[in-house]
Amino acid sequence: MAHGEVLEFEEYVRTRQDALLRSARRLVPDPVDAQDLLQTALVRTYGRWDGIADKRLADAYLRRVMINTRTEWWRARKLEEVPTEQLPDASVDDSTEQHADRALLMDIMKVLAPKQRSVVVLRHWEQMSTEETAAALGMSAGTVKSTLHRALARLRQELESRDLDARAFEREERERCAA
Repeated sequence: MAHGEVLEFEEYVRTRQDALLRSARRLVPDPVDAQDLLQTALVRTYGRWDGIADKRLADAYLRRVMINTRTEWWRARKLEEVPTEQLPDASVDDSTEQHADRALLMDIMKVLAPKQRSVVVLRHWEQMSTEETAAALGMSAGTVKSTLHRALARLRQELESRDLDARAFEREERERCAA
């Protein structure tokens, strides 16, 4: 690889490493494994860097390398089954509460204006930086910050309002049952 391409690759990694690490963290649950996954993908991509004609597609190429690497790791894992006299108690997680929380969150997001909703989703769900969010939405970083502040305040207000409504409903139900 030519010296100029090495410098180009180094610059690419320096500018994109945070976003790529977030992608790796979505692929594997352990943060240390995510770092290993990204490093392995970068090593594999480094050898093929000159073959990527359109460097704007480098993120997509690297993500595909990470997905393929994760799949290789999964296939190569050793299953650690240990025979025992007694089967362990199987516990099943009840995700009902998690689903209810998610449904509530999706419902209260509807109270936000579209611009506010976009900022909240990019900053908190996509975990973009303020600058990345600003670039994605075509606004200044200051506008992102103030919009996010107002949106979160509105969400808190809506949650408190719904909590008060729920408590009033419970109180009315108890009074009805007692009568």
